[in-house]
Amino acid sequence: MSIPGMRRAAYGLTALAVTALGSVAVAPDQADARPKPVDVKLLAINDFHGNLEPPSGSSGSINGVPAGGVEYLATELAKLRGESKKEQRHTITVAAGDLIGASPLLSAAFHDEPTIEALNLAGLDFASVGNHEFDEGAGELLRIQNGGCHPVDGCADGTPYLGANFQYLSANAFKTATGQPLLPPYAVKKVDGVKVGFIGMTLEGTPDIVSQAGTAGLSFADEAETANRYARILRAKGVQSIVVLLHEGGQQSVGTDINGCNGFSGPIVDIVNRMDPSIDAVVSGHTHQAYNCEINGKLVTSASSFGRLVTDIDLKIDRKTGDVLTATANNVVVTRDVAKDPAQTDLISRYKTALGPVATKVVGSTSTAIPRAQEVLTGTCPADAPGCILGESPLGNLIADAQLAATDNEQGAVAAFMNPGGVRADLDAGPVTYEEAFTVQPFTNNLVTLDLTGAQLYCMLEQQFGTKGKTLQPSSTVSYVFDPAGTSAPTDNPCAGTRVVRGSLTIGGTPVDTAATYRVTVNNFLAGGGDGFSVLKGGTNLVTGAVDLDAFIAYLGEKSPVSAPTDNRIRTTAEVPAA
Repeated sequence: MSIPGMRRAAYGLTALAVTALGSVAVAPDQADARPKPVDVKLLAINDFHGNLEPPSGSSGSINGVPAGGVEYLATELAKLRGESKKEQRHTITVAAGDLIGASPLLSAAFHDEPTIEALNLAGLDFASVGNHEFDEGAGELLRIQNGGCHPVDGCADGTPYLGANFQYLSANAFKTATGQPLLPPYAVKKVDGVKVGFIGMTLEGTPDIVSQAGTAGLSFADEAETANRYARILRAKGVQSIVVLLHEGGQQSVGTDINGCNGFSGPIVDIVNRMDPSIDAVVSGHTHQAYNCEINGKLVTSASSFGRLVTDIDLKIDRKTGDVLTATANNVVVTRDVAKDPAQTDLISRYKTALGPVATKVVGSTSTAIPRAQEVLTGTCPADAPGCILGESPLGNLIADAQLAATDNEQGAVAAFMNPGGVRADLDAGPVTYEEAFTVQPFTNNLVTLDLTGAQLYCMLEQQFGTKGKTLQPSSTVSYVFDPAGTSAPTDNPCAGTRVVRGSLTIGGTPVDTAATYRVTVNNFLAGGGDGFSVLKGGTNLVTGAVDLDAFIAYLGEKSPVSAPTDNRIRTTAEVPAA
């Protein structure tokens, strides 16, 4: 626990120490008589997203080093725990959410049961609940925790599903009807006589980034206020060392040091600054970034995503008081030049056999690699500086084109928009298998075609550049101009922004009339107001169509070999000077 009247000293960017002010000098013989601190090691991951096999493309490396894959992750965790039984008893393995959801086919085809079984084998102890844990709703999350066959698909691999050996923690997700937490809010682990408390937390904004069905019947509380509440409860139980497992994060704006904290920003900064001094460390996630920071006297870490890093945290805890004396962290790359964990290899093999040949079926091809990364809009800022506005994604544009092709004839759609968060992986050059296509679009959302006025379209585009900062990927029929000098829409008036140059929005080369009506295709997540696009909830004449993955595969089959779209659908005033 951080006690008032104590100071913390940060060593570089990775260490945190606590020393008492005004302490009485202790003679050497008395100091020697003091009990030695208890060494506790935390091994932390976040945002695993069911990546049992090594992720591909740009998602499969850290600073150019191939990384990830649960066979290698399990080996690295075992190595970091040490060989002695004492070292292993003093190690606690934790995670900060999004272990499942948005997963590759090998895990998703079995409702992510393989991932939970793999993490059981890897020795995970506690995990917070991320937003993607709610992708299939609260009932499914409880099944994932407690076990049992899927209510619709049964036990698809032919063996019983026994649930998670580790405990999911969720302090700020409440059942709306009762006000009770959906899952235990905290847990306490005793190590060599000292107690370490863990509070699990997802981001308060989960309902904005998960389908309405996923969070039905739930409410989410403020992260800092909830953490402080349970920190008080833990202290009342005699727990002085407190760690928050928080599925929210930030990012560095300068450099790629996995143990850096350079130009750090993001929602987690405000959250941690409002946390009680009794909280010692925050294991975070959500942004898929790597960092190692000291914020408000607390160690704050994140291990990127997809099992490519493990955060190795060492705590020294006063044996008498239970206080954290020092806390240091180091992000370790999960390299692929070590032996594979045989139990994980067997698990992957078993599920590959159960999956059958569907995964390797070729559904199309690409002439070049097509990345999902969004480009920085010209004129907004340098690529390595804060405040950059991200624009088009080559793969996102391709998916929008596929969605328009699936709905232009039958539904009369003239434009389509894809949310960037729904594009989960790059496409490599060459043949595209069903498994690769699924990994790109794993959510199996339905396409929804609806009527929007031109005014609503402008409002939707303005909402991109509000607090959410999520730029929709437009189909080839759409073009508009972004003004970096414009103002973002306030949250209480989402249509009042001036980022989109009026008169610049065209569909099929014709300027959009604010009073006219247009048929537009999005996925059902966006149609329900997901990612903060509330204006889409006002669309009319909704028609639900094909699954987005099916539309994408059909497009690949018809257009192969496909290449990355090269047209500039979103331009800036720096590229299009005023007449």
